[in-house]
Amino acid sequence: MNVLLIDAHPDTGRYASHLLEVYRAALPASAEVTLVALRDLTFDPNLAHGYRQRTEWEPDLRHLAELLDACDHLALSFPMWWGAEPATLKGLLDRLFLPGFTFAYHDNDTWWDRNMAGRSADVIITMDTPPFFLRLAYGNSIIHRWKKQVLGFAGFKPVRILPLGQVKFGGAERKGAKWESKVRGLAQSIRQAQPDKKQPRLEAFLNCKKS
Repeated sequence: MNVLLIDAHPDTGRYASHLLEVYRAALPASAEVTLVALRDLTFDPNLAHGYRQRTEWEPDLRHLAELLDACDHLALSFPMWWGAEPATLKGLLDRLFLPGFTFAYHDNDTWWDRNMAGRSADVIITMDTPPFFLRLAYGNSIIHRWKKQVLGFAGFKPVRILPLGQVKFGGAERKGAKWESKVRGLAQSIRQAQPDKKQPRLEAFLNCKKS
């Protein structure tokens, strides 16, 4: 199993990064694991022309696209800020999850192909909002978006979201052992819904881009 881990906290030494290390340590010994810290990559997070004109990938994004294309399972860890992911991670989605690569619109209807089918994903989200309040006050908006509008849209299945909070006011200290147990449980129970559907997508995307 090829596993790609993305640490999407902009800073070093943070709790979201620690939880991803816990996840990594709990993966099966047979897994081929690559860990990428998003803060170490160099790229412009702004998709300047939208989908009207292709923006060339920087070397770091090209390499990450190769890793994403090859993976069987993707796991991300990041903090929730203002109800969403940090800006660099949003920029990564804009720049990397492009039509023709992670998904493909149909020419004659409003549907699309989920090009990342055959791959699965886990998302760990740390937050200062208690999960019950996220659900009651905000309808779990960040969870629904990542599950359905981002990873599910591209074909990852299953997509499992683990929201952990409230981190501040000593929450991480009081609940850390329980949260780490949940993180290990994710890492030890990975499965792809339809692994036979996994196909490499990057080469066709790049060839189409050049034509």
